[in-house]
Amino acid sequence: MYAMVEIAGKQYKAEPGSVLKVDRLAQDAGASLEFDSVLMLRDTETVKVGTPYVKGAKVTAVVEEHGKDKKIIVFKYKRRKNYKRKRGHRQQYSVIRVGEIVGA
Repeated sequence: MYAMVEIAGKQYKAEPGSVLKVDRLAQDAGASLEFDSVLMLRDTETVKVGTPYVKGAKVTAVVEEHGKDKKIIVFKYKRRKNYKRKRGHRQQYSVIRVGEIVGA
């Protein structure tokens, strides 16, 4: 069984026991979460597709940790114009472990 879940505007495939790396969530580490924005639910023999969400379906998860990704460099350059801009960015993320998927 798995579900397609919308978390913070992005879609993830959630299976019981799987670990997902999502954009930073406001909860502390160890907090339990419940996502009811389930887009699709797949059981062993049936598939439920929501319009846009499956009614009554939800996914529970636990926040395991927070962190920062590796640094990316954003470099802008225009030749012969003496224009150079160098910026760095580290995206913050949360690691969540999917607990159970409850279908309608």
